[in-house]
Amino acid sequence: MLNQIELINFGPLGKVEWDHLGPINLIIGGNGAGKTFLMKACYCAMRTLEAYKRGNDPRTAPEILVEKLRWTFESDKIGDLVSKGKGVEGPLISRIRLDENDFQYRFGKDTTKQIQSLENHVPPRASNSIFLPAKEVLSLHQVILRSRDRDQLFGFDDTYLDLARALGDDTTRGKNYQAFARARRILEDMLGGKVDRDKETGGWHFRQGNLKFPIWVTSEGIKKIAILDRLLGNRYLDQHSIVFIDEPEAALHPSAISIFMDIIALLSEFGIQFFLASHSYFVVKKLYLMAQKQHMSIPVALGNQENQWTYTDLRQGMPDNSIINESIDMYKQEVELTLG
Repeated sequence: MLNQIELINFGPLGKVEWDHLGPINLIIGGNGAGKTFLMKACYCAMRTLEAYKRGNDPRTAPEILVEKLRWTFESDKIGDLVSKGKGVEGPLISRIRLDENDFQYRFGKDTTKQIQSLENHVPPRASNSIFLPAKEVLSLHQVILRSRDRDQLFGFDDTYLDLARALGDDTTRGKNYQAFARARRILEDMLGGKVDRDKETGGWHFRQGNLKFPIWVTSEGIKKIAILDRLLGNRYLDQHSIVFIDEPEAALHPSAISIFMDIIALLSEFGIQFFLASHSYFVVKKLYLMAQKQHMSIPVALGNQENQWTYTDLRQGMPDNSIINESIDMYKQEVELTLG
């Protein structure tokens, strides 16, 4: 499990020092605060650790990291990731602590494709992390694979490519982890059917009873839920995986958001760690209620457009944030209209 994150001069992130992380972690802030950037930075580190010394891969950790940074942030020169602007000095620094072991690196703005300063104390990992973008990928599955595996073009970054590849693995038959099986039953009840892939054409379809629909006519919400179901069913994830979800509320009804958060809580108890970046009142409120009812630690990082980050925990109460404040302001306007 990720215990601590430190990022300095990493793109829009001037300084992030987030420790005491938990099974579920929430990132909130206005547009441009760097929420997605923060998760992608952590994802690059995790995927580097998971590719290093796996199988017959001969690459060094710096070589893997450069490639992951380049294709995740779609930059030919990784030095472009170093923060720029008035008053910004020093190199980009990234340090994560995973199970109390450090992985850290740094490089300057003139760096092209080689990282000289990297220190790794994390043992090789057998588990997989995954990044779930706000936009679903099932209807774009083959397009993503072609644009990257064949054409090697920027357009779909590595979070999309890694997810597309992970979804290609067939669902495994036989006994699954108890928590996974339970979560899949809940997800399939939400779907009201089942999403599967045609092995011959590679296309996806939604099956509801005896009816079968191409994936592009199904809702965004169904496709979003189906993605998590697939990753649980094909065993890409296990009890040591880390899952980054950008806007988990996207395309979901508030009642579905609530159930989705319950599933995340269930899987976190099994051992999966989650990082959620959200704009949704329903996500924040649901997690707050879970933290209060279960006396559960849910660390929160709050960012603003001035590159300032503050940290709190939903177990300690609802933090002062723009999402809740906007909801309160709208309620006050409604009361004023009602009372005249």
